[in-house]
Amino acid sequence: MKRYKQHQLKLYNSLSGKKEVFEPLTEGYVGMYVCGPTVYNKVHLGNLRTFLSFDTISRYLRHLEYNVRYVRNITDVGHLEQDADSGEDRISKEARLQSVEPMQIVQRYTVDFHNMLNRLNCLPPDIEPSATGHIIEQIETVKNIMDKGLAYEVNGSVYFDVFKYNETNHYGILSGRNLEDLIHNSRSLDSQQDKKNPQDFALWKKAEPEHIMRWPSPWGVGFPGWHLECTSMSTKYLGPQFDIHGGGMDLKFPHHECEIAQSEACGHKDPVKYWLHANMLTLNGQKMAKSTGNNILPEEVFSGSNPVLSKAYTPGVVRFFMLQAHYRSILDFSDDALSASEKGFQKLMSAISILSQLPASPRTTGFDVDDWLNRGYQAMDDDFNTPILIAELFGAVKFIHQVKEGTATVSEDDKVRLEKQLGYFVQDVLGLELVVAENGNNHLEKVVQILIDMRAQARDNKDFALSDKIRDQLLDAGIQLKDGKDSTGFTSI
Repeated sequence: MKRYKQHQLKLYNSLSGKKEVFEPLTEGYVGMYVCGPTVYNKVHLGNLRTFLSFDTISRYLRHLEYNVRYVRNITDVGHLEQDADSGEDRISKEARLQSVEPMQIVQRYTVDFHNMLNRLNCLPPDIEPSATGHIIEQIETVKNIMDKGLAYEVNGSVYFDVFKYNETNHYGILSGRNLEDLIHNSRSLDSQQDKKNPQDFALWKKAEPEHIMRWPSPWGVGFPGWHLECTSMSTKYLGPQFDIHGGGMDLKFPHHECEIAQSEACGHKDPVKYWLHANMLTLNGQKMAKSTGNNILPEEVFSGSNPVLSKAYTPGVVRFFMLQAHYRSILDFSDDALSASEKGFQKLMSAISILSQLPASPRTTGFDVDDWLNRGYQAMDDDFNTPILIAELFGAVKFIHQVKEGTATVSEDDKVRLEKQLGYFVQDVLGLELVVAENGNNHLEKVVQILIDMRAQARDNKDFALSDKIRDQLLDAGIQLKDGKDSTGFTSI
């Protein structure tokens, strides 16, 4: 029997505003689409929290033995400044500032995005489509919407007619907004003069002469609207209706609202069954954002090269830190919080390494493995509640230390089951890679210190080739050196 048949998984559906029992459209199969990054700059830690959250969700669905098709896109055109229908394309702007081709920007920051997710042990999606690779599909979607009478063309641009759509549908169904309120809060802008109404949004934009990224279309040379891209790609790979659509909380309006409108305009009634939204990571009490500069890059955390940090932290500690908050909760980033997470992470890893060395007894005392196992699954079945699961893991950690100290006992059978299930929860579900506990790493530290001393001597002798070789080979082995004013330290990466 498949594991999912033994579980009643509940998801918080943003569309209904409540938890619902998860019942996929096709038993045993899950189609999930998550809005990916706009690759015009290095990915910051706040961005990564969203993708780490959905990596964990995907991992748990697979652990329950669902057949998952996880699609996450790359936005490489059409995302204009301030998420608006006017202004400069973010990627084109960055290409202009750096005097390179837009696709160089796309390639550079897509590679950075993948590298950072790999460092955090996030699994790749099953399909990762790009907007520029699906221009034909997007043009066909615009044609379909126009044929339904829900879009209009003006001067080479095509806009979605929100008022016409709202006559038979509810624009604002996901975010809980009413069109009347949107009208009241809107103001007319010169850049919107082609639109019938300020609330209408672009499906296709005419490319001005200076616009670098451009394609031919039935309406002239232009480029797709940001909202259009996800509708076209999700439909292509998951069908007109699929199970889960995810993304950051900030995408609920207008991006996801517009996706619903576009899909329903194409005749795809109720295109998504469950809408899931991950909350933000804050810094200094404010949302992390590239546009404001209030952000921190993951590489700065891994190297400790940011003034808010007292030291470097490993990717495993960063992942553990993020999982200690529910994906729908705001999480505030601080050095103190990371330091506390590091202690907890090391304690968990230490207990796992101790477990295999514990002596077995005829029976288990002081701990009910079955009850612990059920509580762990209940946590994840309750809208992927990772902080509660982690709390249960530390219940097992406490028991392991009690056995080690002789105040509790564990049978051979329970010891094997506990080892197996800790592996499932820690590695398969939470995505935490097992590492050697700090107190078991003394030999490695001594070897690295010998190489650091050899490098220092090479530098004193002005043998910089040898010095660089030691540094680079340690980096290849996952050890990053940090040169200070008077000494050199190191961290695992």
